[in-house]
Amino acid sequence: MTFTPEQDDLRASVRKLLDREAEPWPALCAQVGVAALTVPERFGGFATEPAPRPADPAHRAGPRRPSSPARSAVPGSPEHAIGLTEVQIVAEELGRNLTDVPFLGSSVLAVTSLLGTTDTNATDTEALARLLPALAEGTVGALAWTADGRWDPLQPVFTADGSVVDGTAHYVLDAAGADVLLAAARTSDGPALFEVDPAHPGVRCEPVPTMDETRHLATVTLDRVRARPLGPVDLARVRDVACAVLAAEQAGAASRALELTVEYTRQRVQFGRPIGSFQALKHRMADLHVLVETARSAAYAAPASPRLAAVAKVHCSEAFAEVAAEMIQLHGGIAITWDHPAHRYFKRAHAAAQLFGAPHHHLPRVHP
Repeated sequence: MTFTPEQDDLRASVRKLLDREAEPWPALCAQVGVAALTVPERFGGFATEPAPRPADPAHRAGPRRPSSPARSAVPGSPEHAIGLTEVQIVAEELGRNLTDVPFLGSSVLAVTSLLGTTDTNATDTEALARLLPALAEGTVGALAWTADGRWDPLQPVFTADGSVVDGTAHYVLDAAGADVLLAAARTSDGPALFEVDPAHPGVRCEPVPTMDETRHLATVTLDRVRARPLGPVDLARVRDVACAVLAAEQAGAASRALELTVEYTRQRVQFGRPIGSFQALKHRMADLHVLVETARSAAYAAPASPRLAAVAKVHCSEAFAEVAAEMIQLHGGIAITWDHPAHRYFKRAHAAAQLFGAPHHHLPRVHP
C-alpha cells in the first residue's frame, strides 16, 4: 500500500495528538479536523465529492472549518482529494490506542446516513445544510437502526407512519451523548431516514454496559415520536462504509497488539534467554504478522465494492480476534490483569466483530 505525503502527515498528526491528549476528541476536531473528513466541502467539511456541484453560499455558511496541519493542498484539488482513505487512516490510528471518541458512530455512521438520503427536495437539502456543518465541527450524532445486530439495510427496526416513528433500536453507537439523533425506519416506500429530537418526551435513551468499555452503546426507544423525514436512505451504502472504516480500526488495533507482544517477548527472559528467541514463538508471531498485513490490505481495499467491504469485515474481525488471543497467551498471567492493556484489545476484538453484523452474516456477500 502506498500513501501520499499528505496522508502520511495526517497519520503522524493524529498519532502525535493521541499520545499527548487525555481527552482527544475536541483537539482531534479543532486541530486536525477529523470530524470534517466525511463531510463534503459545500457543507463545511473536507471531503471531496465525486461530481462537484455549483457552490451555494447558503450551504457554505456556518461554523468555520477546523484547520488541519495534515492538509497542504486545497480541499478537493486534483493533487489531494479527501476521501474514505483519509477516514480509514484516522480510524486505524484510533484503533491502535483503543481511543474512546465518537468518530465511528458520529463522523462515519451519522454523516454517511445523512449523505445517503436519496431525496433531493428542498427540505432534505436544508436539513443537510443545517446538520452537517455542526457534525463537521465535532457535534456528536448517532444513528439508530438495528434490533437484532444484523444491520439489515432493508429492514431497519423502526416503523414510520407518516412522520410518526415507533420502535426500539439496540447497539446504538454514542447515542447517550448525541445532540443529533437519526433513526432509520421502514416506510411504504422503503427505508427512510428521520431526524429525531433527543429531548422529545417520547424518546428514551438507555446506556447499556459493554464488554469493551471504550465503545459506548445504548438502547433507543421511540414511543410514537413525531420526527422530521429526511428522505429515502441507502442503508446498504452506509453499512459498507461503516464496515470499511471499522476494518481499518481493527487492523490498527491488531497491529498495535502485535507490536506490544513482540516487545514483551524481547524483554521476558526464560531459561536465560528472551522468550522471543525461541523458534516456536518466532513462528507464531510471523503468522500473526501475516494476519495483520493481510487485514490492513483488506481494509484499504474495502471501499472498492460491496463485496470487498464484506471481505474486509470478515477477515479483519477474525484476524484481530486471533491476534488478541495470541497476545493474551504470549503475555501469560499479566495479560488478564488491569495493569496491562492486553485484555482491552481482546475485548475490543470480540466486541468489534459483532458491529454491523457478525462475520458469518457477511459470508453470503463474500460468496454470493
